[in-house]
Order: sequence, then structure tokens, then C-alpha cells
Amino acid sequence: MKLASPLPIQRVGVYGGAFDPPHSAHTELARAAIQQLQLDALHILPTGQAWHKQRNLTSAEHRVAMTRLAFAPLARAQVDEREIRRSGPTYTVDTLRELAAEYPAAQLFLLMGQDQSESLSQWHEIGEIKRLAIICVAERDAPEISKAQGQVHSQDVDPVVPGNFRKIVLPLMPHSATDIRLRVASCHPLNALVCETVASYIQDHHLYLTAR
Repeated sequence: MKLASPLPIQRVGVYGGAFDPPHSAHTELARAAIQQLQLDALHILPTGQAWHKQRNLTSAEHRVAMTRLAFAPLARAQVDEREIRRSGPTYTVDTLRELAAEYPAAQLFLLMGQDQSESLSQWHEIGEIKRLAIICVAERDAPEISKAQGQVHSQDVDPVVPGNFRKIVLPLMPHSATDIRLRVASCHPLNALVCETVASYIQDHHLYLTAR
């Protein structure tokens, strides 16, 4: 009997970030995106040399290791190291071009937090980004209006950047990687801000002992 061919991947999420460290809001965003956008696959991309970061990131080795631990429970998520390996500044548009070539029949969904969406006009080749992917904005305290439609209002994103946007609805989760690094440096417990495996990794490798 001939086996049925696997269904083609049609909806691919793209979620980049420093993940320094990856925390519970990151994983909840990914989980919500897989469900609400009905993603077939989700690429998690620790950033390489981020053009917009004003501080030195923790080494790529540690950030990739923590990211693998944090997203391991999500079956459709895969940690993608291409931006870590890329020389020079990391630009989202380059990653989208590569993924569009790898999944020629798929729709790409670019995931981001509301804070990132407010500076979209500064992103490298934002017009090409909008052509390649639907921009999906995760709001941690999403208003009741339009939750059912899953649409993002123009005031929720950089008003200079018109385009096709979707909303990912999340519960209020005031998590911040900056706050987590400060808590570690101050010897305060992380509680549920990161998963247990990431918390153990931070402790075992003596990360974030100096506030930054």
C-alpha cells in the first residue's frame, strides 16, 4: 500500500530575539502563535550581531543553549541558528528571504512584541519585510476590542508603517529579560519568570552575576 505523502508546510512562524535569557513570556507568545495562527512550523531565531542592541549580548553559545531548553516543550518550534552563524549585522529581512526560498509555497508570519512594533519604521528594508511576511504583534495586555477578529489597530504599531498586521492575544505577562538579569545580579529568586531548566542553566554557568 502506498503511504500518503506528508502534508506540505503552509504556515511558517518566524520569531527572533536576543533571548538573553528566554523567559516565560517568550514561550507563551510562541505557544499562542502556534495555536492562534495555526502554524505548521515556528522558527525560533536567537539573534547574532543585532544592529539595534546597545549592550553586549551574552555569548551565542549560552543563548542558543537556553533557547533550546526554553522552547523544547513546543513540538512545532525549532531553534534556528542561522542568524548566529551569519557574519556582520543581523537583519530580519535576510532571514525572511532565506525562509521564503526554503518554503516557496508557505505564508510567513513574523512574530514580535508590541514594543518592537512601535519602531518598525526603523527596521532595515521594512517594505520588503511586509512583502515577505504578515507581521503579527503580541500584546501582553491586549484590549478586549478586536480580540475575536485578531486584528491590530493602527495605533498599536508604528503609525508610519501601513501594512498587513495580525494580533496575537496574550494574558498580561510583565516579563522582561532586563528585569531577570537584574534579579540574578541581585540574588533574587526568578520564580516562574523562566522555566526550571533555564533557571538551572543560568545558575550552573554563573550567568548575569553583573547587572547590565
